[in-house]
Amino acid sequence: MTTGVRRRMGVEERRQQLIGVALELFSRRSPDEVSIDEIASAAGISRPLVYHYFPGKLSLYEAALQRASDDLAARFVEPHEGPLGARLLRVMRRYFDFVDEHGPGFSALMRGGPAVGSSTTNALVDSVRQAAYVQILSHLGVTDPPARLELVVRSWISLAESTALIWLDGRRIPREELEPQLVNDFAALAAVSATYDEEMATLLRGIVKDEPADGPFALLAGRLIALAS
Repeated sequence: MTTGVRRRMGVEERRQQLIGVALELFSRRSPDEVSIDEIASAAGISRPLVYHYFPGKLSLYEAALQRASDDLAARFVEPHEGPLGARLLRVMRRYFDFVDEHGPGFSALMRGGPAVGSSTTNALVDSVRQAAYVQILSHLGVTDPPARLELVVRSWISLAESTALIWLDGRRIPREELEPQLVNDFAALAAVSATYDEEMATLLRGIVKDEPADGPFALLAGRLIALAS
């Protein structure tokens, strides 16, 4: 039988609870539409108590964004096993899982929200992009990327962001098609760059030779040949 007495939370435990509650609410609606009163109600505490832990909604939003950015960056971590195309496809599936789960918050962050433009928010967004960049380079086995490779990888990360944002507006293209398309986009960017640079061409040859016949890169090549004929 329960007594109805709530367990008193420690300071850090309460902060983490509020961050989790805020992130859940921000995931369903734009942060601009979520009030401190709603966060307090969902957490089962009073509005003044929320301000005891966070000076305002902006600071709570930034704390929730920190947790979300850590989560998103972790989606790019992938074991270095198997063909690159299959690895990137698993990364894109986890990436779109995140976008699907945190749609309004993801959109608000990239398009404009209560913390957008602040140094904290910009740093968090950049940290996710940098984490993704480092992970992709590690899969390519490159530690000192040439200029064209850096351009390819960073352009691809930006393309993944913009594709996810467009997909959120109506979800008119099934994500099951967009995920392999983005993997193919990486191959296409690398292939175009390889036509201008022998170093990129050597890297691309190393990628392609390990790809199976049913892998995303090989399937792209087959479609392009069929299209040309």
